[in-house]
Amino acid sequence: MARLRNGSKALIRDLNRTAILALIGSRGPISRVEIARQLSLSGGTVTALTREFVDDGLVSELDKEPSSGGRPAIRLALVGGAAHAIGVKIAPDHITAVRVNLNGEPTEVAEQPYDACAPDAVDRLGDLLEALTASWTEGSARLLGIGMGVPGIADERSGTVESPLVGWHGLPLAADLGKRLGLPILIDNDVNTLAVAESLYGRGRSVDHFLTVTLGRGVGLGIVVNGELYRGKRGGAGEFGHLRITDDGPVCHCGKTGCLEAFVADDALVASARATRVLGPDEGIARLRVLADGGNHSARQIYAQAGGILGRAVAGLVNVLSPQLILISGEGTQAWPYLAADFERALRFDTFEPLRDVAVEVDPWDDAKWARGAAALVLRATFAAPLYQHDLDDAIRARLVGTGTEAA
Repeated sequence: MARLRNGSKALIRDLNRTAILALIGSRGPISRVEIARQLSLSGGTVTALTREFVDDGLVSELDKEPSSGGRPAIRLALVGGAAHAIGVKIAPDHITAVRVNLNGEPTEVAEQPYDACAPDAVDRLGDLLEALTASWTEGSARLLGIGMGVPGIADERSGTVESPLVGWHGLPLAADLGKRLGLPILIDNDVNTLAVAESLYGRGRSVDHFLTVTLGRGVGLGIVVNGELYRGKRGGAGEFGHLRITDDGPVCHCGKTGCLEAFVADDALVASARATRVLGPDEGIARLRVLADGGNHSARQIYAQAGGILGRAVAGLVNVLSPQLILISGEGTQAWPYLAADFERALRFDTFEPLRDVAVEVDPWDDAKWARGAAALVLRATFAAPLYQHDLDDAIRARLVGTGTEAA
């Protein structure tokens, strides 16, 4: 439920500060005159509030905007180095972390081995994050918080995680790590964080409606509608892989049969290849790609069949959601040349004819981009309207504007 703060004047001031900072961050460099025009605020209000940002070191005055007549206007931009955030993508066997500045630009990247299925997985994750924050914050600007992308369902408000892939069930990850690290921890489905990254920094910037489909150990989905991530009741539509496409078929790791993931994810491809003796009992997905790269017909057929199944499933999404763009990502794209033809054929055939012009682009696999999207969860909280925020967002905003801004 929305939480109104005491004092309407203070609330309006907070809303104006947030709106101005968000506009400078998303549209800057931008003049005060243009800020006032776009937000329907008085020039005096914009001048007073932006002066505070300049004094706090969050905003800088740049060159003057060209003018066709009258006095040129000074443009404002965020000071990228004024603050930073950390984003982390968690995979079953490793984590990828990035540090980004206030503009969302990566300044550090690290990858560490990690066993998400281990009994001490949370403690080990805390150890890794403690080491990273110590090495990335010494003598630097204020650290706003940590955003995390996890392979499963994450409750955006409570930070509780449900991930059958790594055996996490009702895990209060945000609370546990936040208490240990003394930082705001925001958690979301990892495909959602990738969709956020694409929307803010990638190919999704040029469109209002797009889908991010990920392929690899699982099958994920991020939906962006009117420029906003669609979350649904439980935080998103990332469990596209558990759409049942048949009444029987292989058993999925979720325990059901006939899931899309049980036909097209890495484990499914390996199982099919072992059953047909394309792979030996100890060989895995990397060997299957090597065989396909070498021209092995049977290996390529396994990928082609998976491409057709995935194409039909994605066609159903297109028929319902009518996106402008589909982005295919994940480690599975390393074998995309062997999936592509059958994927395209099935997608176009099963898509309603007026919608068949949807563009499809393959995004090279890059865990750092997923982690950058996780960091954007923190940056977004600094620009979110305070009327509807919860305590973690408030804590992040306080670290940015001067209350509790010490680097942790």
